[in-house]
Amino acid sequence: MDKKTTHKLPVLAICYDFDKTLSPDDMQAQGYIQSVGYDVEEFWQEANDFAKSNDMDGNLAYMYKMVEEAEANFVLNRRALAEYGSHVRLFEGVEGWFKRINEYGKVNGVTVEHYIISSGLKEMIEGSAIANEFTKIYASSFCFNAKGVAKWPAQVVNYTNKTQFLFRIEKGVLDVNDDAVNDYFPPEKLRVPFRNMVYLGDSQTDIPCMKLVNVNGGHSIGVYNPTGDKSRVLKLLTENRVRYIAPADYREGGELDNLIKAIIDRTAANEKLESKHVKDKKEI
Repeated sequence: MDKKTTHKLPVLAICYDFDKTLSPDDMQAQGYIQSVGYDVEEFWQEANDFAKSNDMDGNLAYMYKMVEEAEANFVLNRRALAEYGSHVRLFEGVEGWFKRINEYGKVNGVTVEHYIISSGLKEMIEGSAIANEFTKIYASSFCFNAKGVAKWPAQVVNYTNKTQFLFRIEKGVLDVNDDAVNDYFPPEKLRVPFRNMVYLGDSQTDIPCMKLVNVNGGHSIGVYNPTGDKSRVLKLLTENRVRYIAPADYREGGELDNLIKAIIDRTAANEKLESKHVKDKKEI
């Protein structure tokens, strides 16, 4: 089973949505939709209509439509999906972000880990330039037949079930089939307590994760395209869904860079106090 052991340094888990958080657009709209002869808006409208007419999860509907449309055009396998993923654009600074933030954490006594929690496609994210930066990628994915062709959903991640992955990260029980995620863990045995989690997202589909992190003392951040409209994240801030907002500019010295570094600083200080608290309780 995929489990993470406790670490000698406190762990800060930064959890990211993908589309419009790390990338400016939906990943399917950056090559795949065009390759099956659709206008982007037309594709999503048909997928949404199909979901409504069949009382179906919207993510299952778009995955079904991807398989259906590919049948007449090309073989939809891991290689094809990874190839589409390799062309996904990223916001400014994303590719250099992880190494820099990891190093800042290390210097300040915090181990930083990065996780994806996305309704997008795992196979496409795995083809992206940043795939190897993540401890775990939680995303919708396909089941492939013996010939390697996508035939059925293996995992569907929507806005409500995203929260299960936060509990997996909290307990270090990362395998999606490991039901130990439901076991009781005493607070001092939690690998990444919620106070040491950051969730970055851009819209209402991220609200359950944002709220869960918020109410448990963590840090939720609403990001927006630096060249676009920030009304969605302002709404999230107004409704107390996020604690902070920042442009999705991941370059050194930017607002988001400074914010994450401040959170790392706070984590280091908090964990010194928590260690003292746990030590004192052992005397009871």
